[in-house]
This record gives sequence, C-alpha cells and structure tokens, in this order.
Amino acid sequence: MPTHRYRIVVSGALGKVGRDVFWDLRIEGNGTNTALTGDLDQAALYGVLDRILVLGLEIVELSRSPERTQ
Repeated sequence: MPTHRYRIVVSGALGKVGRDVFWDLRIEGNGTNTALTGDLDQAALYGVLDRILVLGLEIVELSRSPERTQ
C-alpha cells in the first residue's frame, strides 16, 4: 500500500502523554495548535486518527502531500 506524507493539525498543545502517544510522528507546536507529520499508508492514517479520537483532540486541519513517499 502506498504511503503519503500527512500533516494533521490539532487544537491545543500536547503534554507528555500526548507526545508519547504520537512518538512515531514529527510534532510541532506553536502554542495554539500542534502539527503531527508523518509518512503513512491508509491503515496507519486511520490509526493516528483513532489515537486523536481517544485523546479527545479536535482536528483543525488534515492535508496530504501530493507526492508519494515510497
């Protein structure tokens, strides 16, 4: 299954638990929102979205790079 680079922006900052949950993604916070970036296939994307749901985070933006990473 092909992978793509995804960027998911969630509202708020992530604490230690949130950062530990998303250990496999690049995490960038700006004080207001947190961006999670990684190369994911469709199954992995749904897994990340499930983790976001479990933590009760609000998705502000989800985007996919137009180029495949593999």
